[in-house]
Amino acid sequence: MSPLSFRRLTINGKFLTARPTGVHRVADQLIRQIVSNRDALDGVFRSPPTILAPKSAPDGTQGVHVERCGRLSGQLWEQMDLPRAAQPDLLLNLCNLGPVALGNAITMIHDAQVFITPQSYSFAFRTWYKAVLPLIGRRHRRILTVSRFSAEQLVRAGVAAADRISVVHNGVDHVLHYPRTPEIVDRLFLERQRFVVALSSIQAHKNIKILLDAFSGPELGDIKLVLFGGHDRRDFERLSLNVPANVVFAGPVTDGELRSLLEAALCVAFPSTTEGFGLPPLEGMALGCPAIVAPCGALPEVAGRGAIYAAADSPGEWVEAIRSLAASQQFWGERSAEGVAQAANFTWRKAGTDLCDVIRLVAEGR
Repeated sequence: MSPLSFRRLTINGKFLTARPTGVHRVADQLIRQIVSNRDALDGVFRSPPTILAPKSAPDGTQGVHVERCGRLSGQLWEQMDLPRAAQPDLLLNLCNLGPVALGNAITMIHDAQVFITPQSYSFAFRTWYKAVLPLIGRRHRRILTVSRFSAEQLVRAGVAAADRISVVHNGVDHVLHYPRTPEIVDRLFLERQRFVVALSSIQAHKNIKILLDAFSGPELGDIKLVLFGGHDRRDFERLSLNVPANVVFAGPVTDGELRSLLEAALCVAFPSTTEGFGLPPLEGMALGCPAIVAPCGALPEVAGRGAIYAAADSPGEWVEAIRSLAASQQFWGERSAEGVAQAANFTWRKAGTDLCDVIRLVAEGR
């Protein structure tokens, strides 16, 4: 494929019509970087980048024109309407999936979780993903993913060959621009550095049970566990999990509320048994909140020496790690500084540069 063979870079905008998720936030940040780094793609495309989206999509986003097309919605739109509209273009899919029928595409597959922990997903979801991801991996010109660990797992799952995968790490500096909403700390009756923040999720690989077990004993009786996200106490109790009295469910929080919680917390805890990247602990680290993570998946790759590690199957190690931070302000300060330094390695500017390099190479047929 010679330069200028593609009319333009087209971005799959199906995510604009869905409830925001972490994957969608990554897409939003990368689109911002494409706009900021537009000179890196000079001479490659004949027209400016465009987002193709279903009819129900909102107006323009991040300085990129949104072009609505097709009559369908959801997966049907992505597999039937989108490939017809994007035929003259190089299509960029940033949210795991893309049209199988269109080969001129670059697709970011964030992780291989449906292959590693299928029990975390519904039967329909994992069946669809297991069927379509290998087709995308074979047909699309390039596969992107967010960590070396995810790349290795995608190869192991048979999604794509190693030489067809490029790693573009996520950035984390977006969290530094969230406006603070400190009122949430008082609203939840929290005391500074006397609570631990974690994601409220019942997905098996998120492994929140280990934190519930750790907080069930007297050793952490004076510290609260604050779980943010869509699952509440009843969701955990339906799974026959014991929820201690010192667990606080914050519910879904705004970006500003999350920043304020992390800045006031003793630490952020992330006990996942596998992760394609692991953004929440890195967000905490960027804000000076020490992170305790399990040594699993991409977490060691991302957190590096900036985090404290506790085994994914040992509540006692989590108790010990949390108590070590609570017992010494000097140790807390050292871990805070280490976390800030590690998080500084992951910027959206770097991610945007890496992404534009891949787009240019694919567009020029290299």
